[in-house]
Amino acid sequence: MTALHREAGYQALRGTRSSARSRPGPARRHASRRTRRFALNGIGVVVALVTLFPILWMVSTAFKPPSELYSLTPHPLPAHPTLGNFTAVLNGQAAGLGISFWIFARNSLYVTVVTVVLASVVSLLAAVAVARFRFRFRAAYLIMLLIVQMLPAQALVIPLFIDFRGIGLLDSLTGLILIYTAQALPISIWLLRNFVAAVPRDLEEAASIDGAGPVRVFWRILFPLVAPGLVATSIFSFITAWNEFIFALTFLLNDQSKFTLPIYVQFFFGKGTADWGGIMAASTLYTIPVMLFFLFVQRRMVGGLVAGAVKG
Repeated sequence: MTALHREAGYQALRGTRSSARSRPGPARRHASRRTRRFALNGIGVVVALVTLFPILWMVSTAFKPPSELYSLTPHPLPAHPTLGNFTAVLNGQAAGLGISFWIFARNSLYVTVVTVVLASVVSLLAAVAVARFRFRFRAAYLIMLLIVQMLPAQALVIPLFIDFRGIGLLDSLTGLILIYTAQALPISIWLLRNFVAAVPRDLEEAASIDGAGPVRVFWRILFPLVAPGLVATSIFSFITAWNEFIFALTFLLNDQSKFTLPIYVQFFFGKGTADWGGIMAASTLYTIPVMLFFLFVQRRMVGGLVAGAVKG
C-alpha cells in the first residue's frame, strides 16, 4: 500500500513539473506582450503616415514656387520655399476676383458659427422632448427624421431654390444658415436623444424634490450631463456648414462678397488649367479653422456620460 501511495505521489509530481514546463514563464509572457505592442504601434505608425501624407503634400506644395510645382521630378519638401502662393490667395489675386480671402473666411465663419449654435439649441430641446415626454406620433416623428436623412441633398437643390427665390432668400447668408441647420438637425436629434435617455431620471426627480423648478433642473442637472453629446453633435454641424459646396454655389448667384470659402477654392480651376500653388495654399488656410475647432472640443469629449453625477 505504501509503495502504491509513493508511486502515485511520483506521478503527481511529474505531472506538476510537466505542466509547469508547458506554461510560459513571466519572461516569455512579457516578451509576447512587448512583441504584440510593438506590432500594434507599427501598424498605428503606418496608418498615421498614410493618413497624414496627403496633408503633408498639400502644405509642402503650398510653399513651392512654380518652377518646382511643374517639375518632372517630384520633391516631398520645397527646395526653395516661398510665401508667394499665400500672398496671392490672401489678396484674391490667385483666383482673379480681386476680393480679399478674409471676406470669404468671414462669411464661412459666420455661417458656420450661427449654424452650430442654432442646430445645437434646436436639437437639444427636441431631444429632451423626445426622450423625456410621451406624445402622439412620437415614433413616427423619429422615423421621419431617419427618412429625411436618407434623402440625398442634391435632390433638394432645385425645390429649395424655387422656394427660396419666392421668399427672397437667394444671395443671402441667412438662407444658407437655414439649409445647413436643417441638414444637421436629424442626426443631431438622434444622437442627443440617446445622450438624454442615458441620464438617470432619479437625478431630476431628486432635484425636483429639493425644490428645483423645471428650468433649474434642465440647466443645473440635465445640461451638464448632456454637454459631451452636445459637443459631438456640434462637430457634425460644423463639418456640414464648413465644407458644404453645392447649396452655396447654387444659392449665392451674383453677390461675390457673400461667397464662402468652398466657392472661393473652385475659382483656382480654369478651363483646362489649374493654379495648384493657389489651390494648395487656399486649402491649407481652409484647413486651419477645422483643426483649431477639433483641438478646442476634443478635451470636452469625455467617455463617461454621467461621470459627473457619480463623482458628485
